[in-house]
Order: sequence, then structure tokens, then C-alpha cells
Amino acid sequence: MEALSTTSPAVPASPPVSVSPSAPGLTRRARLRKELLNAPNLMTLGRIAIVPVYLGFLAYENRHNSFLAAVVFAIAALTDWVDGWLARVSHSVTTLGKFLDPLADKVIVLSALVMLQRLGRVPVWVIVLILAREFLISGLRTLAAGEGLVIDASQGGKWKTSLQLVGIISLMLHYHYAINYFVATVQTDFQAVGITLLYLSLVPSLVSAVNYVRHFYMLDTGGQRG
Repeated sequence: MEALSTTSPAVPASPPVSVSPSAPGLTRRARLRKELLNAPNLMTLGRIAIVPVYLGFLAYENRHNSFLAAVVFAIAALTDWVDGWLARVSHSVTTLGKFLDPLADKVIVLSALVMLQRLGRVPVWVIVLILAREFLISGLRTLAAGEGLVIDASQGGKWKTSLQLVGIISLMLHYHYAINYFVATVQTDFQAVGITLLYLSLVPSLVSAVNYVRHFYMLDTGGQRG
């Protein structure tokens, strides 16, 4: 469940990261430049940069190009986990990275879904629901930040993301492939697999959105919501 937690101005900030906003001798521009050039943020920018690659493969759709698009998208999805892990272990979590990482996630997923809809592989209403959910959560995060609240990620959101990414990869593959399941080799319809996973991802997506709204309404910083 995604929850809201209050923050207090009196609580000391978390231990400084390798790129600190208040680092002495660094102007704001110099700090942003330094944050931009650290390894996790460069990986995030790389994820955004390869979006046109898989979109280009899908624009000239055939069995071969669909497979290549799925491979490139899978690499983008994998680096999403890698750059987050690298930022944590190297203590280089930055303000810029907190902005770029979710932006890259949205660009990667929504651009892929729009192209898949153009190819007739995804219904429009699914994209509308996903987009509306993202707008809702982004709006609530902005409102919460203005009231001194922090919205934490939830397990439901992680399930939503995992199902979406695997579903999109399957939809990009699209065609039938012979897959060895150890007990037998089966001709697998990846279009059917992908659309099923995408539909399943709507369940944790909508449940987590309802939880966002409920907790944002119930919890506050001391005043009572009417």
C-alpha cells in the first residue's frame, strides 16, 4: 500500500550524498552539471536516448524488427533497475536524479504504448487509463509536497511496473515463437501473453491509485480535512 508520511522542518536532513546542493564553492549551475554527469543520471539519460531506437524498429514493423524493438526495450527496462541500484550503493542519489528517473520511466512506457496502439496491438482505453493514473499520482505528489507530506512507493506500484514492462516486451515480440518449457516446446502467441499481462497490470495500478487518494485525504500535517 502506498502511504503518506509527514516531514518536519526540525528533523535533520539525511546524510549528504556525493553531490550536495549546499556543497561549498559550487554554484547552482555547477552543481546541476556535476549531478548530470554522475553515472546513474547518465544511465537514465541513456534510457531516454534509446527511446527513438525501439520506436524506429516498430515504425518499420516486421518479425525481425519487432524482435529487435523488444530487445532494446528490455535493455531500457533493465537499466531502470541498474541505475537505481548504482545510485544507492555509490551514495549518489541526487535531486536531479529523483526528477529524471520517474520522467524516463513514463517516457519509455507511454511512448511504447502509443506506438503499439498505432500498430493495433493495444486498445486505446488501456492507454487512457494508464495515462490518467500517472496524471493523478503526479498531481497528488505535487499537492502532498506543498503540504509537507511525502508519498512513498508501494509494493502494488512495483507489481504494476513489472507487469507493464514484461507485457510491453511481449507485445513488441507479437508473433508466435516456439518456446521450450522443459516439458514441451510450445508455439507461444506473444500478442496474447502481452495483452493479458497488460490487463493484469491495471489491477495493482488502479488499486494503488485509490490508495493514494484515500491516504492523501485521511492523513495530514495537523489540520483536519473537511
